[in-house]
Amino acid sequence: MGECKSRAVDSSSRVPVDTFAGRIHVEWDQGAAVTPLAQLPFFIEFLKASGVYDAFVSDCPLRYTSPNAPNVRDVLGTLLLSVLAGHRRYAHITTIRSDRVNPELLGMDVVASEDSVRRALLQFDEAEAVAWLDKHLAGSTHLVLSLAPWVLDTDNTVKPLYGHQEGAVKSYNPKKPGRPSHSYNSYFMGNTRMALGVEVEPGNRHTGKHVSEGLWHLLDSMPKHLWPVFIRGDVAFGSEPIMHEAEERNLHYLTKLRLTTNVKKVINRLIARGKWEDAGQGFRGAEARIQLTGWTKSRRIIVLKRLIQGEVLLSNQQLELAFIETVDGIRKYEYQVLVTSMTDEILTIAQHYRDRGDCENCFDELKNQWGWGGFTTQDLQRCRIISRVIALIYNWWSLCTRLLNPDKRHEAITSRPLMLQSVGRKTTHAGQTIVTVTSSHAKASVIQAAMRELARFFKELTLAAEQLGVPERVRLIAQRAFRRLMAASPPLPSMKMLPTTG
Repeated sequence: MGECKSRAVDSSSRVPVDTFAGRIHVEWDQGAAVTPLAQLPFFIEFLKASGVYDAFVSDCPLRYTSPNAPNVRDVLGTLLLSVLAGHRRYAHITTIRSDRVNPELLGMDVVASEDSVRRALLQFDEAEAVAWLDKHLAGSTHLVLSLAPWVLDTDNTVKPLYGHQEGAVKSYNPKKPGRPSHSYNSYFMGNTRMALGVEVEPGNRHTGKHVSEGLWHLLDSMPKHLWPVFIRGDVAFGSEPIMHEAEERNLHYLTKLRLTTNVKKVINRLIARGKWEDAGQGFRGAEARIQLTGWTKSRRIIVLKRLIQGEVLLSNQQLELAFIETVDGIRKYEYQVLVTSMTDEILTIAQHYRDRGDCENCFDELKNQWGWGGFTTQDLQRCRIISRVIALIYNWWSLCTRLLNPDKRHEAITSRPLMLQSVGRKTTHAGQTIVTVTSSHAKASVIQAAMRELARFFKELTLAAEQLGVPERVRLIAQRAFRRLMAASPPLPSMKMLPTTG
């Protein structure tokens, strides 16, 4: 073949192939309209029926001056398809070009190249882009927040970097110590896994002080009646400035304290007193009041202890903390200390903090399954824009999957194969377009019935809410998506604050 430059290859001819099942013939059909995401049209109908995608595109502040520039809808549609497909790099966008069905269904003319997407994100004015995306993030969550009392979870996660990126600073990195990183300061609606906001900062801006800056900005931009019942954070938020700011805003907080010397003294006094209550999940709890150095007043703390099963290696500090109690023999305990402004009983407070573990699942999903850990560029601007784009698409997908199954929150690692990935072939005959779906999933029949019900709901929504705006449509969708969660949600604490003393 190397010497026969003029030899043409007939792509339509059949090739005989000998297999263990006998001889078969393989042929290629280069013109077939096929897609690996055959069930995506149902999600596209969600975007169309709710109106969120058209509003997202029409508000886009991306402006081109060149007549050869790509269409804005093509750029945004390409990003949407890439994120939904689970890509982590801009280079992966090229694979979308093999999809000859879904781009047209999104109203796109062509799939933009990876270079066009990179240049488009660089073309944005950062302040305008952040305001645009924050507006649509609020639009995807505020109507959900109004359905029932809720809790705001806040924390940060680390994105390791391996090149010369702006903001790549060596700082706290538990998985890869010494590796430069970016810090993702994030805010979520507890139990629903809806992303409220994200700030991408240099790696050394990861402390509670830096995360709280975005938190107060988020709350100040939110109507007061939509505020959470309380905010919840890890040990980084157990500091005087953050707790004082929450108290000034008449906002409950629940966070954790470091085991400093004075905190250990309180634990030892509680151990000596010996009055512990059941705190659920194998924990026992006791409460006290404490005013640490630098605090402006005393605050309520909840000390939780749990018996350690099996053999563990205890350090000298743990032994000083009385991790070993000689009651009915030698027992080894682990301790946690919570600080809160709420007046609820110990069992309720402990369960509220354990519920915070779901926030860590959000980080894992967004970093490893949605692209927060990828889409890296040398400048910080594009990282900030793409992180918000991913969070917005993540919220839309969460709403859609909740409509399909209101009893359970599916992570992308399970929801994509179940609700998205299958082989589809588009055919057109007599003016009618048909997408034939072939799914190899074990639950294909179950999801087929759910998709039929979902399509029926969108038809009813389109007819009944024809004159309604986007917010009203999103409210109807949210009410249906979270109807089981709202019915089964436990009562949250009242807004009564603890009395100020000392």
